[in-house]
Order: sequence, then C-alpha cells, then structure tokens
Amino acid sequence: MELRCRAVGPWSMNAYVLVCPQTRASVLVDPGAEPENLIELLAGTQPAAILVTHAHPDHIGALAEMRRRLRVPVMAHGNGIVQADQKLFGGERLPVGRQHLVVHAAPGHTRDQLCFGVEDNREMIVGDTVFAGGPGKTWSAEDFQTTLKTLRHVVLAWPDDTVCHPGHGTAFRLGDIRGAIENFLAKDHGRFCGDAAWGQ
Repeated sequence: MELRCRAVGPWSMNAYVLVCPQTRASVLVDPGAEPENLIELLAGTQPAAILVTHAHPDHIGALAEMRRRLRVPVMAHGNGIVQADQKLFGGERLPVGRQHLVVHAAPGHTRDQLCFGVEDNREMIVGDTVFAGGPGKTWSAEDFQTTLKTLRHVVLAWPDDTVCHPGHGTAFRLGDIRGAIENFLAKDHGRFCGDAAWGQ
C-alpha cells in the first residue's frame, strides 16, 4: 500500500493516508488538524474511512470537519470517547480496496489506543504507543504497567523489519530498538508514570 504522511497542528502530529494501489481507495488516519492539508494528502484517492488511533485532541482535532467533508465512516476503539460508526477492539481486518489492514489493541498511553498494520507488509501506524526513544506518556502507574504489557505482548510480537510510523516524529524500524525495549522491560520501574526513555 502507498503510505502518505503529513505533520499537522501545533503539536506536529502525523496524519497518515493509506492507499490501495490497484483501486485508489484510501483511509485517513488521525485527522488532527488543518483540514485543507488533509484534503491535499488524500488527493487522487477515493476515501473510504477515517481511522483513529486514540482520542487525544491533537489526533482528532479535525475529525468532525473531515467527517462532514468526506462523508465516510469513522472507525475507532469501541471503549473510547470518539463517536464511531464502526467500533474496533483489536483483531479486525479492515478492507481498503483490494488490501487489508489489521487492527491491534495497544492500551497504555490511553485505554483506547489502536495500531493499524498493513497485512502482508511491514508498515505499522502506531499512534502514540511507541516511539524511537521510548513509550508513549502515561498519567498513572496503572497505565504505565499496561504500557509495559502492551510492549511485551503486542509490540515485541511484531517482526524486526516492521516499520513503525508514530503519531509524532519520524518512522523507525522495530528491530533497531528491540534490545532497548527488552532492557527497559527487564527493569523495576516501581510506581512510575509520565514520560519515559528506553535508557532510564
């Protein structure tokens, strides 16, 4: 699938478009801001859905406007605050033209965090689940412990050549940080929560 990315909004959040090369059907992932730029990102495609990794304002700031403009279903976690036309919980296969995406539940940063992987490919849109330098920020010790479980059982289950496309910053290859994640998981973090880096 063709993957397009554009940073939008004051927090420089990455909005993504995935395009089926055969049919030009597309999905927009995380319409955070700047509707006109999002429309440009979709140029030459046939939008079929809007996907949401999680419901933080920087990721859904333009959701209402893009829903109005595109008139396509919104798909988000079933336990989140986004009013979804299709509720997702992880494990679903979503058609995009002749291609498919696989949905992964990845709670921690938020309880409604989802990742979207291209089936039979190694591209993964990870939202704020994981970054090259550390996991997504948490606001309670319980959520940080959930993040550790997601890293151990979801993220590390992906192949080394998975290319992770995060909600902020640049893409990275999972294999390049696998050792750092494993070392991070081996440590006792106590009742920690907040911003974390792999080396701490």
